[in-house]
Parts: sequence; structure tokens; C-alpha cells
Amino acid sequence: MRLIVIGGDAAGMSAAAQARRRRGPDDLEILAFEMGRFVSYSACGIPYWIGGLVDGPDALIARTPAAFRTAGIEVRTRHEVTGIDLDARTVTVRDRDAGRTRHEGFDHLVYATGASPVRPSWAATDAGGVFGVQTLEDGSALREWLDREKPADAVVIGGGYIGVEMAEAMINRGLRVTLVERAAQPMGTVDEDMGALVAASIRNLGIELRTGVTVEGLETANGRIAAVATDAGAIPAGVVVIGLGVRPNTALAEAAGLPLGTTGGIRTDLRQRAADGVWAAGDCTEVHHRISRRAVHVPLGTHANKQGRVAGINIGGGYATFPGVIGTAVTKLCDLEVARTGLSSREAAQAGFATVTATVESTNRAGYFPGAVPMTVKVIAERDTGVLLGAQIVGRTEAAKRIDAFAVAVWNGMTVSEMTGLDLGYAPPYAPVWDPILIAARKAEEVVTRPVIR
Repeated sequence: MRLIVIGGDAAGMSAAAQARRRRGPDDLEILAFEMGRFVSYSACGIPYWIGGLVDGPDALIARTPAAFRTAGIEVRTRHEVTGIDLDARTVTVRDRDAGRTRHEGFDHLVYATGASPVRPSWAATDAGGVFGVQTLEDGSALREWLDREKPADAVVIGGGYIGVEMAEAMINRGLRVTLVERAAQPMGTVDEDMGALVAASIRNLGIELRTGVTVEGLETANGRIAAVATDAGAIPAGVVVIGLGVRPNTALAEAAGLPLGTTGGIRTDLRQRAADGVWAAGDCTEVHHRISRRAVHVPLGTHANKQGRVAGINIGGGYATFPGVIGTAVTKLCDLEVARTGLSSREAAQAGFATVTATVESTNRAGYFPGAVPMTVKVIAERDTGVLLGAQIVGRTEAAKRIDAFAVAVWNGMTVSEMTGLDLGYAPPYAPVWDPILIAARKAEEVVTRPVIR
């Protein structure tokens, strides 16, 4: 039997590793193709490498092709799969260095091509100084430009996770930074009131945040970026980072006839199977949201690794299913921490829930203890039942990871009333006697149980 894996990062290599654990080389040959030069690396760490907080690129690589080969998995980098024939059970592969093309047969196929960055038409340019940060190659190119050209002004386009993280990286390197976001607030995955807190903190860091601004083009001079043209005027730039999000990379899948869902991602069953003998995992797929009960596209390394593991277990003869997601995510901007789980108020309304919300201000530690800093916690619950639908946190030290307690509660369908009695850890260096989680749940409970005057 032969397994071919398309894509050498989290999902693909997790699938390969799990399949190899269960089936030996004499039983299953495994061949993985990766278009780039690196496999099994942390793309999430790229902004922190660029900003000088972590070493790279080697520190971001979990396993090299040589390590996989030692484990009985043949990995071929700089090899691009350009076609899939499901009837013939073959893939067409192009060696990007040698320029040769050949066909390879398979019994099982793992489609793990990840996601492609969103690139509007105005972003198409050959000018130097314009970058995305999707791959380690992207990160290397951006670092090389920063080290060689030493630009003074950076413009980051997009105020989502990658945009905020890249703004931090540029600030850490000493550049003047402008962050451009078309929406009214950055971090559109949280509610607007929480996004406003993020916006205020961004500006307090010395970043020029321009919201409600639409980028119209890139201005160049002598083959280099010179400015970003917007509907509010031009912004000088010696380097531009585009972070407008990603979409599922499914062109090959669509051409081969694999099923796509409403999000544009590959639709799979619970075992990550897209067709007979064909499995898909990671950012190229759509997933089931356990609270909204809708198909969503949530490109995160955590999900990619889990989905790849599920696919590999099933290929190896075991049984595993992927249970879905609840939208938990965290990020940081210098000392600011932002976290969310479950549904935002907007997402809850779109899913048909009637909701109540509660927002509280508290501190990460006992107020009298050194290092106590404020945080804001928002809870979204279903009206009448009080079932927790989502939560958001904006704060500083020890704020973001508190979202995990909310995530467990959302995952298990707890009510805010049940949460008020949670036995959470307490000591002055770690929390007030009433943890912010409990305060927020208690306030939400009061709103839920308040009589409704009709």
C-alpha cells in the first residue's frame, strides 16, 4: 500500500507520522511532497522570529526531512503536486528545481495544502519591499529586506491576528509603524467594544492605527515600495506587510472533483475522509463549529495537527474522529493580550441565538499584590437558559490563558450559573479572591435571571 501526502506542514506530516506508527514500511510506503523548502514548522512563530523575540528559522522547525526519512517517511521538498486523478489513483508532481514532471500512484491520499493568503488585485507588484508572512521562505525574505535595507517606515495592512502580530514585530525592530484596517476596529473576531480596547492599546504603543481606511494601491519608485495609497491619502512605506487573512487552498481539490463546502474548504466526514481513500486535514478544510452548528473555516495549527492525527490513525487501521471547534484563539501585541472562545455577539446573532452579555473590569492578581494589572472580561450567554456561548478577554500579564477555563465551559455546555461555583485556583500572586472568570460569570448570571418586562 502507498500513501501520498500533499503538503509537508502540520496536518500532512501529523497524518504521515500517525499512519507510520500503526503500519510498518513493509505494509505502507509513505511519500510526502512539499512545494517549499521546509516541512513541519511553526508558521505561527514567524512574526516573533521577525521581531527578534525567538530564533529562527531552525528553532521553528519541529522535524526535518532527514528526521522523517529516518522514521520511514520519504519527504521531497521543492516538489509541487499539480494534478490529481482520482480514477487513475495518481498525482502529477513537478520537481521545481529540476523542472521535471512525473506521475505517482497512491492507494491513500492526504490532501493537506493549507491556506492561501488573500491578495487583492492592487497587491500584485514586482517591487521590492512588499511581503506576506505565510511561510518560512516569506519570513526569511522579509528579515533579509529589513536587515539589508533598514527601512524607517513600515505599513501593515490588515488588523487581524497576523496584522497585529506583525505590527509588534516592526515596533520591536524600531520602525515607525502604521497599521491600516478597513473596519471600524481592529481584531474583528472580538466584539466592537473589546476591539476598541485593543485599538486604544495599539495607539498607546506608538503605532499609528488608521481604521475605516481602504487601501487602493501600492506606490513604487525605482523598483521599490514607496507608499501605500488609500482613500484617506498616501502613507509612506519602506516595507509593507500584507495580512488580510487566508482562504482554503483547494484549487487542486476542486479540479479533481473533491467536495467543497460553503466556506470554500474541503468537506470531510468525521474521520477526515473526503472520498474513498482520500483524506483532507488542516487549513484547506472546513470544520464543524460545535456551538453555532455551522461549517466554518478556522485556520489554526492546533486544529491542523489534530485533524492530521485523526486522518493518520484511520489510514493506519485505527478509528478516530475530529470533534469540531469552538473558535478559541489568543494573540499578543507587546504587553497586550487578546483572547476569545465560542461565539462573538455577532456570530451568536447570526446563528439565531438570543443573548445577554456581561462585561467586567478586574485584575490578574490581588489588587494589593505587586504586578497587578487590569483586564476586561466579556461573557456572551444565551438568554433564559444562561448557557455560555462565548467569552473574550483583553488585558496584560496572565490575561489571555484565562480563556482556557471559558473554553472548557463552552465545550461542555455549562451555564454561567454553574460557572459561578467553579473551584478555581487562588493565591494573591495569581488571582484576586474572586477570579475575573467568576466575576464575569456572576454578572452574566444576574443578567440572565433578571425579570424581563414585556
